[in-house]
Amino acid sequence: MTGCIRFSFALDGPEAGRDLTEPRAVEVLREATLGWVHLDADHPDSPDWIARNLSYLDPAAREALTMTATRARATRIGDGVLVILRGVNTNEGRDPEDMVSVRVWADAQRIVTLSRQKVRAIGEIAAAIREGRGPSDAGGFLVALARHLNAGLEPLVAALDTETDALELEVIGNPDRAMRQRIVAMRLQVIELYRHSAPQVAALRDLEASGVPILSEADLRHVSEIRQSLTRQTENLVEVRESLAVLREELSSHVSDRLNRHMYVLSILSAVFLPLGFLTGLFGINLAGMPGADDPFAFWVFTGLLGVVFALQVLVVRWMRWM
Repeated sequence: MTGCIRFSFALDGPEAGRDLTEPRAVEVLREATLGWVHLDADHPDSPDWIARNLSYLDPAAREALTMTATRARATRIGDGVLVILRGVNTNEGRDPEDMVSVRVWADAQRIVTLSRQKVRAIGEIAAAIREGRGPSDAGGFLVALARHLNAGLEPLVAALDTETDALELEVIGNPDRAMRQRIVAMRLQVIELYRHSAPQVAALRDLEASGVPILSEADLRHVSEIRQSLTRQTENLVEVRESLAVLREELSSHVSDRLNRHMYVLSILSAVFLPLGFLTGLFGINLAGMPGADDPFAFWVFTGLLGVVFALQVLVVRWMRWM
């Protein structure tokens, strides 16, 4: 099997659930038997393989399957549908919000999928097919793919919501400047998740309204349920994003208030010690004629005078309610 094919199956007929060789996979894609081929979108041979073995597909479908940039969408082309969906990234060393995309062409006789990274949803469907529990038609495949892709989002959003609630208590009870980095990191994560999830809601809505014959009434109901669930998650992401923005403002307000209090205390201290500094500087000059220069008690008298000036300043500050 060529390097660009990760795996291929027959989904119905006598070979249902079996891994197919590349020649047999190409034959199944051309026959009435429903076949599924999953390709590595990053492999340099993938575009040539699609052009050579799927030449009967609409050119727009072939181009969409191989283009570099992707955005969640669902477009009916003839009796088939082009679907691009995304799921949470579960690959090691990757951020969950760096969502992985899956490009799908599906009609009654063939399913072709491509992904640039390993996708857990694709692996779970493949495992289910090998065990005889997988989808047996194109509509069921699309439903299973959408369900598996969106399954990872709900616990991630719930975890972000819980962490946001915990942060709210910390910001109110014990604000710390170090929390700002956590809030910013979480807010960027939420923004990235929402950026990919919101178009997916529209893609599932378009899939429902496409009228493509491979989707039965039961499939459409399942797609509607998945879309409703995804809509709730996107709404939760909006709430979390707004909560994090409020927390960031609250934390900035706490930090600003604390800084203002510190500056206020320093200003009061500066105002109190400014006259004392002036007097000590004035009497510290080494010029003839300084009063008390020859008096042995002059230092203690001057020190007492400074103490009286300090006490008077404190009284004035308290009287003016600066302290």
